[in-house]
Amino acid sequence: MNKFETELKNGNFIVSECIDCKQIIWPTSDFCNICHNTTKWRNTNNLGIIIEFSKKNDEFFGLIEVEQNLRVMGKIVTDKIPEINQKVILKECSFNKTPKFIFKTITN
Repeated sequence: MNKFETELKNGNFIVSECIDCKQIIWPTSDFCNICHNTTKWRNTNNLGIIIEFSKKNDEFFGLIEVEQNLRVMGKIVTDKIPEINQKVILKECSFNKTPKFIFKTITN
């Protein structure tokens, strides 16, 4: 299990960021795929926006953008139909064979 998976298992969503060019590296890596320098690990800010979403039964799922165009799939918890570009906050993350993300919509 790598650092990313271990941290997710502990409920922490971390990313790797290049020490030199400051780009978020996705998928996570110890080396930058742009300038080939080393990366550092850091927590995300847990905020994002809905890029697209769909519904299965009574649950919403979507593509959420966080951190410099980093996009992850996750469940969207909401009281009403989500909207494209709506803000969300990461409420839970975990890892059990695959990453799992649960976001909650933020109402203004």
